Order: sequence, then structure tokens, then C-alpha cells
Amino acid sequence: MLNRVRSAVAHLVSSGGAPPPRPKSPDLPNSTSAPPADPPQAPRSPPARAGSGSAAPARTVESRASFCRPTFLQLSPGGLRRADDHAGRAVQSPPDTGRRLPWSTGYAEVINSGKSRHNEDQACCEVVYVEGRRSVSGAPREPSRGQGLCFYYWGLFDGHAGGRAAEMASRLLHRHIREQLKDLVEILQDPSPPPLCLPSTPGAPGSSDSSHLVGPQSCWSSQKEVTHESLVVGAIENAFQFMDEQMARERHGHQVEGGCCALVVVYLLGKVYVANAEPSLSGMEKSFQCPGSSPRRLSASVSRCLAYKKIELEDLRFPLVCGEGKKVRVYDLTQYEHCPDDVLVLGTDGLWDVTSDCEVAATVDRVLSAYEPNDPSRYTALAQALVLGARGTPRDRGWRLPNNKLGSGDDISVFVIPLGGPGSYS
Repeated sequence: MLNRVRSAVAHLVSSGGAPPPRPKSPDLPNSTSAPPADPPQAPRSPPARAGSGSAAPARTVESRASFCRPTFLQLSPGGLRRADDHAGRAVQSPPDTGRRLPWSTGYAEVINSGKSRHNEDQACCEVVYVEGRRSVSGAPREPSRGQGLCFYYWGLFDGHAGGRAAEMASRLLHRHIREQLKDLVEILQDPSPPPLCLPSTPGAPGSSDSSHLVGPQSCWSSQKEVTHESLVVGAIENAFQFMDEQMARERHGHQVEGGCCALVVVYLLGKVYVANAEPSLSGMEKSFQCPGSSPRRLSASVSRCLAYKKIELEDLRFPLVCGEGKKVRVYDLTQYEHCPDDVLVLGTDGLWDVTSDCEVAATVDRVLSAYEPNDPSRYTALAQALVLGARGTPRDRGWRLPNNKLGSGDDISVFVIPLGGPGSYS
């Protein structure tokens, strides 16, 4: 009895006169007297993945949701833990026993040395099929024209101030590209020059009276030529813009913090399209070598190119800036005969911060010469060598390169794409 009185008096003194709490009864569960610590933890879990009833499962869901790696790595739970180890920084690559990436593409990655909690880089490698949305003329689609198109897609995404934006872009950007290409399927399959304007069907939704508009030949520069290549470039750039707008809309609802850089390579109809964007959405760089030339680094920013759209009043105003700036780079694979050692190296800034173009070219020659030309694992070995060369080895003063300079402490992700395409080498 005396203990209860002392407890009540101590509570009154500490709380400034608040009524004492109800004494704990032996038959009541402990949860009735537990401190209210669970409510503040609930908002930290992603809304889309919430639904846990207790604090411990919520923390588990948050931990799993905040860290994920590309699906083609096929990492087990133990592999995920090793990939998230800042001390060991083990290099991760797709397994040799599993399904290989398209074109026997090589890939390797490693986590940072501790600058962020998780690896903020993301990667995507897909084969995407595009089916035409509708016939351009509005007529029923012919069977030969309804087969659609297929393009190969590689993407690297370097997250800034968090990895959610990079994760979102890695899952959705290639779908935006597919949506933009749906209206171009028939045009790209037709070898004749593309039309300047898409014909509209009278009475169709979205059609309007265009009799008051100036003819296209009077307002369009004769030096401007609409090509299949320019339409694909415009579709890719529109996809970047729509991806950026989607991130802005869903930033708060899906906890997409920070931003990311994006580097994308698309192979369609014999041509390679290379595009990248700085944050707001996503800038990266890549090493690109043409046959018979020295290796060089390309850096392209998203620009406005050609794309079909409904003309608005803003489009009819006289442009204040003439000419073209940086845009998507296009490389025609059909103009050159490639050997197995011709590759396209894509890397995040973790690679290029400490590695020069000449060093990358030397690593390419050294690693590929040690493998048979028809060995599909040679490109994975090259990607691993590039990552290891940029990471360095652990020493007393951190990660060091062979020349004793600091290695890259950033996340490092590398794609090695053989320019020979999907065909096999002999």
C-alpha cells in the first residue's frame, strides 16, 4: 500500500498535477500499459507497402522496401545482404547458370563505401514489344502491318538523395518509350518518308477543323526533314519528359524522395539511340568507340526533337531560339562491320570519376583478349574488371587504386554491350 502511495505522489510531482495512471492489474495484457511508440513509426513505412500490424514487421517492410536490386541479378536473401555490405563491397553480376541478358550483355555493380545507406544505382535490361495503337489512316489494320516492333533497352539510373526515384525510373521509363512508339509502328515499318502531319479522320475524337490553319509548307522550314530516325528520337525524348512529370505527380504519395540521373540505350531497326538526362529526372556518361577511331566519351542532354502531337497555340508562336542543341545520339550499326571486341560501355559516375577513356579502352583490350570470341561470359568479366578497377582495394586509408590514388567511394554500375547485336560470332 505504501509503495502505491509513493508512486502516486511521485507521478503528481513529475506531471504537474495530472491524475495518476490506472494501476496495472495482473490479468491485463502488457500492451495496455506500453508506451505509445508505434504510431510515430507507422508513417515511415511506404504507403504502398504498408499494412503491418506491429512495429517490428513495419520496420522489416521498410527495410526491404527501401533496398532492392535489379531482378536480373537473381540475388538470394544472402546475396542481398552481401550486396548491401559497405565494408566488403562485393561485386554483383548476373549468374552464369541463369538466363543471360540480351546480346550476352555484361553487367556488374558494387555498393558505395558508406556515403549512403543503400546502393542508389538501379539498372534495367529488357526486350520490349510494341504493338501499334491504331491505323494512321483510321482504316482496319492489315495483318502484315499488325506485327508490331521489338526494341532492346538498357538503362542505368543514379539516384540522388535517395534511391526511390532511380527505382521508379528503372521500372517505368521503358514503358513510357513503348507508349510513345505505339503511334509510330506503321510509319516505321513503311520505307517511304514519314508524313509531315498525321491525317485525321473527320468526326474522330480529338479532330478539329483545320481549314483556318496555315499550310504546313508555308510555316515549315524546307531545311527540316522528317525521318524515321528523328521520330524515334522525339519519342524517346517525350518519354523522358512524361517520366519526369509522373515523378512530380507521385513524389509525395509514393515517397519518391530525391531525383536520379538516367542513361538509356535503345536498339531499334538497326540503329542505337543513346540518351541521358540530368536531374530533375535523371546525367550520366558513357564511353563509345566507333570502328577505326579512338575511344571517346559522349554526353548528351535531352532536347526537343520531332514528335507527332496536336498543334496548340503555343506551338504557332515564333521561336526565340533557332538551331539545335545537344540531343539523343544515334549510331547506325549497319554502316560498320563489327567484331566481337567492339563494345559500348555504359557507366554511372562512380566509374567515370576515377577512370579515363584510355584506361577503359586498355581494360577492354586486356580482358577481351583473354577470352574466346564466342565466349558469352567475356562481357560480364569485362564489366567486373571495370568495376573492380574503379573501386580499388581496401587499405588503411580507405579504398585505393594501384597508383595509390583514392578509388571510387560511390556506387558503381557498368553495362558492357557488344555492338555485334543479337547474332552469334564465329
